[in-house]
Amino acid sequence: MSERYARQVVLPEIGASGQARLAAARVLVAGAGGLGCAVLQYLCAAGVGRLEVVDPDRVELSNLHRQPLYRMGDVGAPKARVAAASLAALNPEVSIEAAVERLTPANAAAWCARADVVVDAADSLALTYILSDECRRQGKPLISASVVGQSGYAGVFCGAAPSFRAVFPEMPYRAGSCAESGVLGSAVGVLGTLQAHLALAQLLGLSPPVLGRVVSVDLATLRFGGFSFAGASEPPEPLLRFIAAPEVRAGDVVIDLRSLAEAPVSPFPDALRLGVEEVACQALPAGARVVLCCRSGIRAWRAARALLERQVCDVALIALGE
Repeated sequence: MSERYARQVVLPEIGASGQARLAAARVLVAGAGGLGCAVLQYLCAAGVGRLEVVDPDRVELSNLHRQPLYRMGDVGAPKARVAAASLAALNPEVSIEAAVERLTPANAAAWCARADVVVDAADSLALTYILSDECRRQGKPLISASVVGQSGYAGVFCGAAPSFRAVFPEMPYRAGSCAESGVLGSAVGVLGTLQAHLALAQLLGLSPPVLGRVVSVDLATLRFGGFSFAGASEPPEPLLRFIAAPEVRAGDVVIDLRSLAEAPVSPFPDALRLGVEEVACQALPAGARVVLCCRSGIRAWRAARALLERQVCDVALIALGE
């Protein structure tokens, strides 16, 4: 056994057999931002055999206060590739695959199928629901976290536990972002490190099990909390689901909820351009699927709820991103 792992192998709940389990494990990390940097560093250092990191973004100067995998010279470079190079230097025993692409409903199934554990570190509620739906379908554990300001949470969903939808069946009316609301770098590090710990605990089968638990952290008041959701019920069908842009079909009624000032050009040339409040009273052709698009997915979710109240049930959502 490598001296590299000696301090964790000596733990009776890990030992040589536990280290071998880590070496044989494969973890998908969606996102190489603030949460992802902490997750990736600790999983790599712990000797998880294969890490797959997926992120479409490039390093920006404003990232550096909370994303310590990157340096000034990395600004402008793809995060996934820079992260992979940094991790390879940290632990050459770990196999790392970097993909500079966006995780979407079109490719989530393939990425999740390759992993033993999926870590959602992408700071996108739409992607959280996408990954939760796919992990539930495949029976894979999903470790998701969110942090804004000095507070956040991390939880272990799916696998043999209820899904993210069972705990959070509705998207919020609006969600804060690091850019809008601010975030303390150390708070991101705490939540990302907590995600890494939950991933290791799940891979090692530590007791008590982490599946079906949420841990909350408020660093402004130095309070930790949490709860078990092991008995939560899955929401009834029909569920509001996200699709990828190429899944739009001929005959769909596409509504782009972004304003012309926000997005002068829609990727769907025939899309209606409406606000959320206008959707509820819009005349729609009978029998057509309605596809609602916005940047984050939150406005699309709100508009879809308004349509469901009108008994318009064939609805799909698209989060277009930046």
